[in-house]
Amino acid sequence: MPQFDQYKNKSVDIEFFAVEDFEKIPYPDRFTLIFITNGIINACLNERPIEISAPGVLCLSMEDKLQVVHKDSISAQSFSFHPDFFKTSQVFETQTYKPSNLKIQIGLSLFQRDNSQTGVTHLSGKAYLQLLEWFFVLGTEVYAHSNALWVCRIKKYLIQILRLLEDLNRQVEQSPIDLVLDYIHTNYPQKITLEDLTNCAYLNRISLNEMFQKRCGCTAMGYLLSYRLKVAGDLLVHTDMTLDEIARSIGFQYDTYFIKQFTAKRGLSPTAFRNAYRNPQLY
Repeated sequence: MPQFDQYKNKSVDIEFFAVEDFEKIPYPDRFTLIFITNGIINACLNERPIEISAPGVLCLSMEDKLQVVHKDSISAQSFSFHPDFFKTSQVFETQTYKPSNLKIQIGLSLFQRDNSQTGVTHLSGKAYLQLLEWFFVLGTEVYAHSNALWVCRIKKYLIQILRLLEDLNRQVEQSPIDLVLDYIHTNYPQKITLEDLTNCAYLNRISLNEMFQKRCGCTAMGYLLSYRLKVAGDLLVHTDMTLDEIARSIGFQYDTYFIKQFTAKRGLSPTAFRNAYRNPQLY
């Protein structure tokens, strides 16, 4: 729930949870920073598998979709804020100055998804200790409202946190698994071999599959098949493409093989799946 600033008689749409249980995130209409201090979490962020080993930070926007698959000895805290919290202090219009609706831009890239920005930032020992201190101040100020400048102090520490996370993201290269995931998500309509994926990751077949098994619960080629069939499911429900058109659009050469794989993995034939989701009352 929003905090109330008794000094300025207005609500401030921020919240701090000392113990984040991952049950309700991402929070509606807010950006959320989740500081993971212990354990390991496996999840799907916008249907892309991620793994975070403490210490790390997960940045979520209100549009993100997070599905937690597994948590092991996890400890985390979170701070969430409405985008308007980034608005600068009000400046009144004069005859010579027309103010614009200024917003702080620091850190906004952390909440924008592309092939290089996965929402996860891994921390070094020094960065972890710094963030531990800053998150402690955020939590203290959210609960205490110590004096009239409590909101300003929160903005100050939030800016420092976001700037640090942006700097860390610029310094870290993508992992081999991230490179392969990007390759699959971009090229799945084309023919892809295991050799293509090992070349992309600069790993041998055994190492690549071990890393994929740990993070995604399947081999690299198994993930490719699952991703293609997921796209196929969306096309079956939301378009009138024929089975042959769908098969070729997701990288299958023949619709017969596509139908066989889809039926085996999804438990319904493509046609039955389409009918079930378009006419659920019939099933």
